[in-house]
Amino acid sequence: MRVLLVEDEPALAESLSRVLTRAGFVVDHAADGEEAHFLGDTEPYDAVVLDLGLPRLDGVGVLRRWRADGRRMPVLILTARGGWSEKVAGFEAGADDFMAKPFEMEEVVYRLKALIRRSAGHGGPELTVGPLRYDTLSGRAWVEGRPLDLTAQEGRILSYLLHHAGRPVSRTEIIEHVYDRDFDLDSNVIDVLIGRLRRKLGVALIHTVRGLGYRLEAGEGE
Repeated sequence: MRVLLVEDEPALAESLSRVLTRAGFVVDHAADGEEAHFLGDTEPYDAVVLDLGLPRLDGVGVLRRWRADGRRMPVLILTARGGWSEKVAGFEAGADDFMAKPFEMEEVVYRLKALIRRSAGHGGPELTVGPLRYDTLSGRAWVEGRPLDLTAQEGRILSYLLHHAGRPVSRTEIIEHVYDRDFDLDSNVIDVLIGRLRRKLGVALIHTVRGLGYRLEAGEGE
């Protein structure tokens, strides 16, 4: 999943980026509100971690602009401001969750994963499609009780397909959500990785939808 980290403190931004990357996220970083607004308005993020105290444009202002422009990605606010009025302002601007500094780095990971699940219409941490089970917290998957040995790239693609099971997902959409902005959109790596995933699953769950991409679901595809 691809997330935008908006934080102007270099040390904290570096630490958070490292933790999120280790947890399987693809992370873009913005250090001020204007850059954050531009990226959130032009890139397809699965979630945003947004600090309130930003230079050039504060976090509440950034979030208000996004929501006014119809951007609906879940937003987790981070702030050193612990007052109720700041929380109210954040939620009224369209925030989905709120954490006050200082915080545990791993808690940010778990809250982000929960926000992404809910935004995709899922409740609990385990996603299931036919014989396939996937634990969003650990990133582990099983087919008919058999654990899958997945590379990091395979795991990110499978996770995205599972979060959006039942609908076609294009190659471009997969690239936009599991790779950084420098990835070559003309690469055939997605087809190669999908082929590897199919072999590892051993059951027909990833179906090709002509002209649209791939769909993960139990049963026959098109």
